[in-house]
Amino acid sequence: MDEPENSPRAESQSPTPAHAVPSRGPDRPRGHRDAGGAARRRRNRALGIAAALAVTVTTASAGYAAIARTAEDAPQYTKPRVRAGAVDFPVAGGTTTVDTASLRVTGHTGHGTAVPVSDAAADADGFGRPGKVEVHGSHASWSYPARGLRVTAAGESGRLLMTVRSEKDGTLAWPVTGKGAGTGARGASLQIPRGEGLSVPVADRFWNSRQAGLVGTDDDLATGSLTLPLWGYASHGHGVSYLVPESIGTSLGFASADGRLNATAKHEFSRRERTLDYTVAFSLTSASPVAPAADYHRWLGEHGQLHTLKQKIAENPEVGKLLGAEHAYLWGGARDAEAVRTLRKQGNTRLWLGYDADGHPMSRDAVAEARKLGYLVGPYDSYDNGQDPETADTPIAKWPGRVYPDFCVRDAKGTIATGFGARGCYLSSEAFAKSEPTEHYLARHTEEMTKNGANSVFVDVDAAGELFSDFTGSHPMTKRQDRDNRMDRVRTLADKDHFVVGSESAVSWSASALAFDHGAQTPVNDGLWAFQKDKTKWGAYYPADAPGQFFHPTTLPASLAKSMFDPAYRVPLYETALHDSLVNTDRWEMPYDKLPAQKKDRALMSVLYNTPLNFVLGDQNLASTGKEMAALQHYFAPLHKAAGTERMTAFHWLTEDHLVQHSVFGDGTLTVTANFGTTAHDGLPGGCVDAKLKDEPKARRLCPANG
Repeated sequence: MDEPENSPRAESQSPTPAHAVPSRGPDRPRGHRDAGGAARRRRNRALGIAAALAVTVTTASAGYAAIARTAEDAPQYTKPRVRAGAVDFPVAGGTTTVDTASLRVTGHTGHGTAVPVSDAAADADGFGRPGKVEVHGSHASWSYPARGLRVTAAGESGRLLMTVRSEKDGTLAWPVTGKGAGTGARGASLQIPRGEGLSVPVADRFWNSRQAGLVGTDDDLATGSLTLPLWGYASHGHGVSYLVPESIGTSLGFASADGRLNATAKHEFSRRERTLDYTVAFSLTSASPVAPAADYHRWLGEHGQLHTLKQKIAENPEVGKLLGAEHAYLWGGARDAEAVRTLRKQGNTRLWLGYDADGHPMSRDAVAEARKLGYLVGPYDSYDNGQDPETADTPIAKWPGRVYPDFCVRDAKGTIATGFGARGCYLSSEAFAKSEPTEHYLARHTEEMTKNGANSVFVDVDAAGELFSDFTGSHPMTKRQDRDNRMDRVRTLADKDHFVVGSESAVSWSASALAFDHGAQTPVNDGLWAFQKDKTKWGAYYPADAPGQFFHPTTLPASLAKSMFDPAYRVPLYETALHDSLVNTDRWEMPYDKLPAQKKDRALMSVLYNTPLNFVLGDQNLASTGKEMAALQHYFAPLHKAAGTERMTAFHWLTEDHLVQHSVFGDGTLTVTANFGTTAHDGLPGGCVDAKLKDEPKARRLCPANG
């Protein structure tokens, strides 16, 4: 399939086999399938760029970005060019120049326009005098002896690829985005992979305030705070993409200076964590807000790390039941077989049904009925928490033998890592990995959780939770090992046990192993956690058959509503990168009815992004919400069945206020226009969405309501 129109460089790719996160190496095999294999990790790197691709954006009325191969934009050399204090590298769309004294990076388009890429490293004053630049083929390298750092850089596959290696533990604050000469223009914007994605104007007063939840934060690129290991910057019709292929050890911090938002990456060099190498890939792109994600999708394909939904369905046809399905968690009597039959009578043809691990799972008869109707059904589970079995507040925190406390994660001082909500402890994935071949704790746990015949499992935390360094003598672990362990056990559920597996807020490194996730679509402002603590407004964990946490409608504070759900700032970075890899939706404690004021916009986004909605059903709302879900599912199902496995190949704003938006999937398999405004645009009323399938003569229209 062709690269999306907003990609920084179009290049036909041969099909790439499935590949997950980097393998743990030959020292400790776990017996799991290496989906990639050595041959599958071969890299297609073009070390010289004979001709670059210039990406330009047409007017909003034309609605599409164009890609053109032009000789005038191609650099006239294919190797690094060393100049006094700087090195030039060829990239798609022009060249990039690195100042060796400070790591400042500047791009130059084929037409000579300067594009700020990175300001000097925040701690460049401590670099000292750089060593002599050495050129070997397409690579240039130099050192900073005073800091024990060595930089290697090259133009590869149209990108500037830079690796900084440290001889010792330490930090590096770089690259620096949105600071320095040529930045901060009024129309400039930052693209941030918080949840589905944001594109925020750097000069906007709200986004420069603490209320927006960016300024003063430092988000880890390897956990659910940011769902993709990238960010972007656009200004004056040009863009820059920043990609950190190995995200462990790197965070992205946001600050405001002179009323302008900026971002700085910080990498922690650690010998113990094996993060002494820090690689960043830079691309010159169009000003499209999703160009960084399009570049990341291309990177995944080039490096054998893209495991598509089509491949997953071929490996397990049950995964195909996700296509066209809305998602819902069941409570109380809604877990009964009769309630399941009611859902089908209401018109819900495809559903994913989940239930909490509260000691009252769906019965074997109810699960059998759900499966007979073609639904996916399974428990919400977790391997992350251990508590004293005598006092545990949930069945899934009760483990046999000495799992608790022997498997608890401990820091360098030997202190146990207290579990979520000050409950028990976080359990070490390494302890489980070491014991599983003989003790089978996880296998037996899963067998117990799914003995009712469930065909799906949702594993809390594993795809997004905090990654731990464990200093326990019997099961020491690095964050990278923790990540690999978590994905190994998810793959066991999918590949060996043949469940349709989902997890929480799936960070991109987990996408190859999962079929779906709940939460990666939600761009959470950390102020949400404080708001949720107000049980009067948010709702509590009771009553057991309809917890207010899920069922109590609430009104978000204005700052949370704007920073999380205002469509003028939401952009589909996640879908551009991963729509053809897994099914993505909102967090389970933020179901469709939870936020009445956002219902209409969320329904429009569901169609625009071709992603399902998440619901919660109990005795009191089964009739009303079940029917509402059926109506939305009736509209959504044919669109998702047709395009759910396709790439999102284009996204555009059609109006200056960004409230009319357009998306394309595949080669036109599905085209969608959503009007989040209040006035009609080109015949489309405000608050409505038109979705047209390629083989149908006219668009299907949906005009949902709030409340």
